[in-house]
Amino acid sequence: MKLELIAPDLTGVDCDALLLVEFEASPRGELAEALSTLRESGEVTGKFLELTLLHSPAGFKARRVLLAGAGKRGKFEIASLWKLAAASARLLKGKGAKKIAVVLEDGFDSPEHVSATVQAVIEASWEPDRLKTNADKDGSREIESLTICAAGSGLESAVAAGGIIGEAANLTRDIAVEPPNKLTPMALAARAQAMAKANGLSCEVLDQDRMRQLGMGALLGVAQGSAEPGAMVIIEYKPEKAASDARLAIIGKGVTFDTGGISIKPSEGMEKMKYDMCGAAAVIGAMQAIAQLRPSVSVTGVIPTVENMPGSKAQRPGDIVTSLSGKTIEILNTDAEGRLILADAITYAKQLGCTHLVNAATLTGAIVVALGNHQSGVFSNDDALLGRWMAAAKSAGEKMWHMPVDDEYREMLKTVYADIGNVGGRAGGASSAAAFIREFVGDTPWVHVDIAGTAWLDDAKPWMPKGPSAIPLGSFVKLAQEWK
Repeated sequence: MKLELIAPDLTGVDCDALLLVEFEASPRGELAEALSTLRESGEVTGKFLELTLLHSPAGFKARRVLLAGAGKRGKFEIASLWKLAAASARLLKGKGAKKIAVVLEDGFDSPEHVSATVQAVIEASWEPDRLKTNADKDGSREIESLTICAAGSGLESAVAAGGIIGEAANLTRDIAVEPPNKLTPMALAARAQAMAKANGLSCEVLDQDRMRQLGMGALLGVAQGSAEPGAMVIIEYKPEKAASDARLAIIGKGVTFDTGGISIKPSEGMEKMKYDMCGAAAVIGAMQAIAQLRPSVSVTGVIPTVENMPGSKAQRPGDIVTSLSGKTIEILNTDAEGRLILADAITYAKQLGCTHLVNAATLTGAIVVALGNHQSGVFSNDDALLGRWMAAAKSAGEKMWHMPVDDEYREMLKTVYADIGNVGGRAGGASSAAAFIREFVGDTPWVHVDIAGTAWLDDAKPWMPKGPSAIPLGSFVKLAQEWK
């Protein structure tokens, strides 16, 4: 998609469709005559996501004007702008618009707003139907160009950054939507290698023999039930001039399909379990964006990837495995596999010298019960890193909620036969899962993001089709960008 930045221009910009934002109780004067009847009838109110398309409005070069309701001005955030821009772009794409322009409202035209708008429009072009025979493979139904009408310092770089993050999000979603017969653990590793090669990053893949030599018993225990071997993927970004000695690790759960193992899941809805590698996909996409944006902090992407299957060699409830850290783990439920592979990934990241850890995982149904599909759950052992993360998430427009991981949740994981059990019961399940991961973190500053409810849309929304959301790619990238 061609991207362009021009000075604010309502009537003179030549395009197929011009997007204007209108707030409740704050009607745009430029369209007063064209909208007078619609406003009087209550059809146009400025309500959030109210989209009104005008054809050939008088005085405008644009062939269509889309008036996008933004709701109450005081409640309009980055996340609101992202949804509104994406929903508008998807509507216009469906109407055959090739060249669109967006005029940003005063006060909502900062670099952050510009970047979010560009990102949203690019992400709005993505569809999950690439394997359909009638899919738009030649791009004939795509938006070809986007013009941002705004003035201010830093906006050129904001347009470029929005484009980079949007393309990275679409890469993440391309990977996440792959069916599990195509995206095996080694295929996921190959996608990471291809991205790294294309963007000048180093990428190492540890195979099963190497992981066995190192002692990654927690990960290998999960992988042993599948005919598909597991892997550990390490992607490295090093800045030309680092701002500090910090070395950030972003770690993503990469279970390419999760049957639950011997503790098998119900058949209903199991087809969705291809999404259990959305954390890993977000790491791959984030590392691409980081390579192109060149932040001043070293970043290591770590992806533990397995398939959790109930084969004849699968681990059983009651088995005890020895993790890379040396701690022993009693397997009480083989469907609590994500925390096991993260335990070895976190230990390995620490061994590589990473000083700050952020992991993302579709980890627990309990977080969906707690927060629904609207916010990701965030757990941390370090207030400073937690503050950085929450600020990055807000800047990215990804909603997060801080959850507890107190010592009481660790008590739920006690077992007679090993150092720790891999589950702690139904009550407080998201927090006890976080407490399990914290056991392998030690004193290293750490944030755990449970994206089980936000990584995938079960139903299409105006701003996004059914499928992967790419959360928390934006937060990963903003955290690296804003690191000082």
